Amino acid sequence: MSPHRLLPRRALQAAAAAAVLLAGCAAPPRAPAPAPSAPPPQARSAPAPAPRPGAELSSAASPRDYRRDGARHLYARYPDRVFKGMMPPMLPAIGVVDVRIDKHGNVANIAWVRAPSDRSYMSVTEHLIRGAAPFPVPTRLGSVTYTDVWLWDRSGKFQLDTLTEGQRSE
Repeated sequence: MSPHRLLPRRALQAAAAAAVLLAGCAAPPRAPAPAPSAPPPQARSAPAPAPRPGAELSSAASPRDYRRDGARHLYARYPDRVFKGMMPPMLPAIGVVDVRIDKHGNVANIAWVRAPSDRSYMSVTEHLIRGAAPFPVPTRLGSVTYTDVWLWDRSGKFQLDTLTEGQRSE
């Protein structure tokens, strides 16, 4: 064989060897993806229960709208604790409270934005809010945090700024 005929043959052999080597470097074929398995029973989230039969429902579209529903609910729950008429000029306690209501109408959290100077009104306010649960179910909002201002009279009665009848000047 002449050296000229060996060159193309050697080139072919080298190319074939390179192809074999490169094929060996390729990623192995992927195994088929396993079928999705169901999560363990404890990891599944249960569907949200329907509102309790006879539960009050709120169709409020915003926290501001829900604030009125929450205030009406508190007034209905504590009619004897609500101050009737215009509040007197000097009040012993004014507090601003954020109330978080969950999707079932339960009180999830109470946070003071501005606590009254007489701190004894804080525990009374929180007790009344928690005692009024369940609140109207915020059907359109899922859950809601609304803010209201609690105005306390010396008699121990309150009004909420949302439904206040005003305050006398003197």
